[in-house]
Amino acid sequence: MTDASMGSLADRLALVTGAASGIGRSISCRLLADGATVLAADIDTAGLAALREEVGERCVPMRCDVTDPDSLAAVGAEATRRGGLHIAVANAGRGAFAPIVDHPLEEWRSIIDLCLTGVFLTVQLAARVMVNGGSIITISSLNATQPSAGMSAYCAAKAGVVMLTQVAAMELGARDIRVNTIAPGLVQTNATSAFWMVPGVVDEFIENTTLGRFPHAGDVAAMAAFLAGDESRSVSGSLFRVDGGASTQRYPDLPAAFARLAAPPA
Repeated sequence: MTDASMGSLADRLALVTGAASGIGRSISCRLLADGATVLAADIDTAGLAALREEVGERCVPMRCDVTDPDSLAAVGAEATRRGGLHIAVANAGRGAFAPIVDHPLEEWRSIIDLCLTGVFLTVQLAARVMVNGGSIITISSLNATQPSAGMSAYCAAKAGVVMLTQVAAMELGARDIRVNTIAPGLVQTNATSAFWMVPGVVDEFIENTTLGRFPHAGDVAAMAAFLAGDESRSVSGSLFRVDGGASTQRYPDLPAAFARLAAPPA
């Protein structure tokens, strides 16, 4: 790992939610490698412990439920004790698949609560304890701008994150706080493992990129590191797609793919 004295983010304090796995873990590792101290927040305490074991003491594991203001307040108190946040990455989220006519209301509310309200609460908390000149990064999705049948809650939540990001950029600009969103395409993580279990789906994702490949978590982390640092000091209110060009094509037909999976053998 890069020595903190040499990193471009040395002496900066970052918060990353959903830090125990997937994209959040990769972002945490990248910010640490660039010299930051990271408050790694997640409900997965075992995953946080494993991350701390791997990367060392500048990773501060904190159990946090982003849908619970009291849980986030404890993270904010730790950030304040350390002099305030310089960087915040609102990453925690998950998806669900159900046609609108069959979508359970409880699950709809759960996805909206985590993927949109959780981002709102994280941005709110970060803004309250962030030093002037900091950077807030939200993680939206290709599905913020490209709809998918069967993913109404997730698509709606991620589209909301994009507009929330723009409003936050307007409101916090007077403090020189930048707010931007990253919209990843399909990234292979534990959370997306179901796609690899459905024949043809991943191939269809790849066919609908311009580069012929889907991004890796490290690609998203690289964009987050750019937005966290000084080289993006004039960038705010923007959406950055890391999707291999998938936004220029079409989204895979997930209902058809899941129907093939559920069909009895011929």
